[in-house]
Amino acid sequence: MYNLVNTTLGWFHFLCALIAMLAGGIVLYIPKGTKLHKCAGYVYVIFMVLVCGSAFFIFNLTGRFGVFHVLAIVGFVTLLAGMLPIWIKSIQKQNKVFHLWFMYYSVLGLYAAFASELIVRIPDRPFYTMVAIATASIFTIGSIFIFWKEKKWSKYFLK
Repeated sequence: MYNLVNTTLGWFHFLCALIAMLAGGIVLYIPKGTKLHKCAGYVYVIFMVLVCGSAFFIFNLTGRFGVFHVLAIVGFVTLLAGMLPIWIKSIQKQNKVFHLWFMYYSVLGLYAAFASELIVRIPDRPFYTMVAIATASIFTIGSIFIFWKEKKWSKYFLK
């Protein structure tokens, strides 16, 4: 069986991911637009950049550029897409809905990556099948929640 963490970089990546998961969970749970939401949100963004960036230097699962590296790129893009509506000064109400959508999917992506990272460590299981199962499970459950919440967001932000 694989060791959970093999290197200093692996520990850095793992600890940054845990902090991002905690901050992301807080952001999803608390009321939007509050000081705590903004503070936890920026903690999430900073640690997600560190997680995605450090992922490009970790190759111990496959020995080469692989699915987790591609997902790190997707994570960067999703995070950027979620933050652009906040950073644009002339924000419109509709842009806040885009912010919510992309940030929720950014957090889901982090949770899916974590679940995938854990599940591929089960011995004698097909790597990509296990990644697909973990990712699909997290995104299915998360998407149901997001579609349920989207009605509430639209009413609040698109008045």
